[in-house]
Amino acid sequence: MNAAEVLDHSVEAGGHINPNVPPLKEKDIYALDDSIAKDSGKDAAYSIDIEEKETEEHIPDPFVPFDNLPEERSRVITVRAVILGCICGALVNASNVYLGLKTGWTFTANLFGAILGFAVIKFLSKTFAENFPILGGGFGPRENNIVQTAATASGGLSNVFVSAFPALYQLGLMQSPSHDYWRIVSLTAVGGYFGFFFGSPLRKFFVIHVARELRLIFPTASATAMTIRSMHEAVSGELIAKMKTKAMGISFAAALVLRVISQYATGILWDWHIFTWFYIWGDYSNAAINVENWGFGIIEWTPAFIGSGMLVGLNVSWSFYAGSILAWGIIGPALVANGAAFGVQASDDPKWADYVSFASLSLSASNKDTPSPRYWLLWPGVLCMIAVSFTELVVQWKIFVYGGRALWRGCCGGIYAVGKACGKQLGWFQERSVQDQENVVEDPAAPEDQVKMWMWMPGLILSIICICIVMGIEFDMPVGMSLLSVFLAFFFSFLAIQCTGATDITPLTAASKASQIVLGGATKGDGWATAHAQKLNLLGGALANMGANQSTDLTADFRVGFLLRTPPVQQWIAQGVGTIVAIFLAPGMFVLFATAYPCILDTNATSCAFSAPSVSAWRAVAVAVTDPDFPIPTSSGIFAIVFAIIGSALVLIRAYVEVGDRAWMRNYHPNMMCVALAFVLPQTYYGWAMIMGSTLSHFWMKKNARSFDIYGYAIAAGLIAGEGIGGVVNAIFQIAGISGDFYGSNVACPADAC
Repeated sequence: MNAAEVLDHSVEAGGHINPNVPPLKEKDIYALDDSIAKDSGKDAAYSIDIEEKETEEHIPDPFVPFDNLPEERSRVITVRAVILGCICGALVNASNVYLGLKTGWTFTANLFGAILGFAVIKFLSKTFAENFPILGGGFGPRENNIVQTAATASGGLSNVFVSAFPALYQLGLMQSPSHDYWRIVSLTAVGGYFGFFFGSPLRKFFVIHVARELRLIFPTASATAMTIRSMHEAVSGELIAKMKTKAMGISFAAALVLRVISQYATGILWDWHIFTWFYIWGDYSNAAINVENWGFGIIEWTPAFIGSGMLVGLNVSWSFYAGSILAWGIIGPALVANGAAFGVQASDDPKWADYVSFASLSLSASNKDTPSPRYWLLWPGVLCMIAVSFTELVVQWKIFVYGGRALWRGCCGGIYAVGKACGKQLGWFQERSVQDQENVVEDPAAPEDQVKMWMWMPGLILSIICICIVMGIEFDMPVGMSLLSVFLAFFFSFLAIQCTGATDITPLTAASKASQIVLGGATKGDGWATAHAQKLNLLGGALANMGANQSTDLTADFRVGFLLRTPPVQQWIAQGVGTIVAIFLAPGMFVLFATAYPCILDTNATSCAFSAPSVSAWRAVAVAVTDPDFPIPTSSGIFAIVFAIIGSALVLIRAYVEVGDRAWMRNYHPNMMCVALAFVLPQTYYGWAMIMGSTLSHFWMKKNARSFDIYGYAIAAGLIAGEGIGGVVNAIFQIAGISGDFYGSNVACPADAC
């Protein structure tokens, strides 16, 4: 699941069509931990050591590019591929801002770009002659990879616009998104291109030099490459691709239409407040309203989270909902009953006198003395997410040790090469730069197809200089603080890429929060005013986040290209063009939603369609490391420490106890990142929607694995993107004065407001 930033897990489907392998098991084939895969009857999953190259079904060596790919022209980067990829990425980018502000979850553009790219360009290649300008010409998997690469790049950089930037405005540290648009664009540009240029040489290191030694499979990227290859297979590929495209198109259109029309009758078409109905039918005088007050008994027909449930499975869905029950069904009511937290009247209407909000983050509800349950629960949720994320890093310590050795060997090789060019034989460095022959990965790209040093090095240096200039002039950040943020981005990029390659989990929460903590210590030492320290903290963390996120995404794209034998330099150009789109689009989408829904930036708003849990997490850390008063309720702080310890312990149990014969227990082990996220997100119905999707996919897979592998992921991708774009349309309608707020009905809604 780049899962949302909060979850650190990018929700992404993948895998080629293989009726003998259950859905998503193609990623298991390329997974580092082979203890998870287990026999499942006639659809037995493969459980292999990745060093093995042969099994009964002939599992390919994951460090050797695909063979038997269709012939293709040498220049696969085309105008049509780049433009279409940027359009696909733009749709996902816009969708991610909507979904990220809703729940903190974001989704990658890999699958959407690959399938839609195939459908459109295959049509163009058949419709227009071979020599027709721009639109004509043959189409193969490498050009499809260019579409997907451009989509990933243009779909990126939205992460900070559902976390750091809204937190800046909630704390009153900047004026307004529309007024600050070009300032935001300038920061996004330097951060995005820093990640782009820094990620350019990392292909050689992570995809070629140390991939086999560190077992960097990049499971989602590998599955994406298999998906592209399967669609270009001569016999059945095109037919299957058409089926996928049709399914994705129908689900996309249905989700978009539902999201737009439902705003005019939310209580009927979108949100079912079942216990509110009971309360109304009971003449506004029964206990059903108490269930509504805590957010339970609500069914929201959200295509995006039904779709995400189809992708992530039962464990993540139930962990998320279990966290909601624990936080909002047990701890929250206990706090209120014991006078440790307080609610506020949600309506002035006498009929709704018993309707209470427990989710306020207003100034009066965000303090030690009279906290709301949401404010009290915020700190355990955030601290547990940080602790779990760091513990996940710790249990991968071997990867980092091996990575350090490989980095040292690479440095020795670089020093030796420089010395040799200067006419000096540095034997000591040469000896330490030699790699074991068994770990060598052959690069399929010819020298002329590589990204040369002169192409990325000047850009990297220039981007660092521009970071210092932009941060200094636009945001009053000292050069030293800017360089510290750059160093943190360098450091966490290496960690993030290694973790993504080995485990398919990008630890952005750990990277972002660690950056905020380090920067918080630096600002305290300089004695800045609290507001300025918070501003530098959030901006520096955003810069580190953008660099690590972008470089990780682009390195994963290089892995797709490696398997499909796409020339790296052509991928690199597509990445650069896609990044330009993201630089302007992501801030633009943020301005659109902030203008349409000002409550996103207003902590005093009594109700808002967007909970923005990532924003709460970033704001909480910024306040905690800079505010001298440390405004956390004592009981909340104590519970946060205990909860974080429990979360970390469960991660260690999963890593070191639930192995071998006990590996089956992992299927029932709670995902503590999801449990903790529920503490930050008061809307319990998102977890229930995910359960609906995961249950559907579970039984569909059991009934017909092949059918689900063809249609399931495409439908899920269409549902997610469709609702996101529908949300963008709704934001435009809101600004234009024609939304449901102006012409809709609130029938069947609590307090006549949904």
